[in-house]
Formats: sequence, C-alpha cells, structure tokens
Amino acid sequence: MQTAVIIYLCPVNQDFLINFGLFQTSPIEMTAVLFGLVSVWLVKKEVVWAFPVGAINVLIYVYICFATRLYAYAGINVFYFLMGMYGWYNWLRKTGTNDYIPITSCPLRERLVYAGLIVLFFILIYYILVKFTNSQVPVPDGVTTAIYIIAMWLMAKKKIEHWILWIIGDVISIWLFAYEKLYFSSFQYLVFTIIASLGWLEWKRKLNQRLKQETSETH
Repeated sequence: MQTAVIIYLCPVNQDFLINFGLFQTSPIEMTAVLFGLVSVWLVKKEVVWAFPVGAINVLIYVYICFATRLYAYAGINVFYFLMGMYGWYNWLRKTGTNDYIPITSCPLRERLVYAGLIVLFFILIYYILVKFTNSQVPVPDGVTTAIYIIAMWLMAKKKIEHWILWIIGDVISIWLFAYEKLYFSSFQYLVFTIIASLGWLEWKRKLNQRLKQETSETH
C-alpha cells in the first residue's frame, strides 16, 4: 500500500517528516494536534485548564492555516485565542452563591438567534474569502468558521449546545483538511468528533443531575 504524500506548509519542516502508517506529519502539526486533543478532552471533563492548553494549539494553527491558505481557519484561531482567554476567566468566575458557573442550555429563542448569526457570519466570511483571498475552498471554510465562532462563544458561556456545533463543524473539517492534504489534522478532527459526542453526553448527564437536584430542593 502506497504511503499518502503530504504537501507540507512549513519550509523548516519539509526535510523532517514523521510517518504514522498512512499519515505523514511534521513536528509542528503533530504538536498542535496533541495540544488540541488534550484541550478538548479537558473541556469534556469541565476542567478549566482546557483554555491555556487550547491557546497553544490555536496559535500554532494560525501559522499552519495561513501557510495553507485556509485564511478563515487562521482568523478563527485568532478568535479562539481571544475567546479562550474570556472562557478561562468566565469558568473561574464565582456566582452569587460562591459557586462556579454551571452548565446550562439555551432556550429556543436563543438557539434561533445563534442560528441566524451563523448564517450572517457565513455570508460575511464567504464574501471576504472570495473577494480578498485566493482561498480554494471558500464555502466549507466559511461554513465551519461561522459555526466555530458561535460554538466557541457558547463553550465560554458553558452552554451545552456548543457540543452540537463542534460536531457539525468537525465533520466538515475532516474532509476539508484531507482535501488540503493535511491528513494528520484531518484525523485530529475525526477524534474531535468522537470526543465532542462523548462530551455532549457527559454534559447532558451533569445538566440533568443539576436540574433534578434543584427540583428536589424546591419541593
């Protein structure tokens, strides 16, 4: 079976590739992937250290995405970094009862608002990609970026719906990074999809437990 060939973006890494069966990767991509996987797992477990660990991942991917002309992905990773700093602060913030903010869900009205924002962000990002960049995949790049903007905001607010958006965006990203011949990163998004699915189940269980406890305390 012929090993897949990756066209690498980082000139300093072109002479130093690491083979993983069908995959080839560079040290910089492998480092970003590992930090990304650890970060998502920490979010799943509701551990605040997910944000500083994730910050390392996103800063590396800013460089990677600019080099492969995934400009919207590069931009969204800058946004990830800023939102990660806010999420780090928000998750550590105490409420009036001196507890950390709990996992909550969005009411229907908020869900409709966020869905509308995703559409608006996609239109704006698509226009920018087509008009001002040489992006070869403006539609999937724009769609995933719009989804991830809202997902990151909801994650920082500890809204359970963020997992659904991550799953949708990650499924699209599996194809997108494979298309760009970044197979190791594509594999990362496959693992992200699995962890996000598990994360939704775990957060759903915690949310139901909290709501059940609050209900019993009021009776």
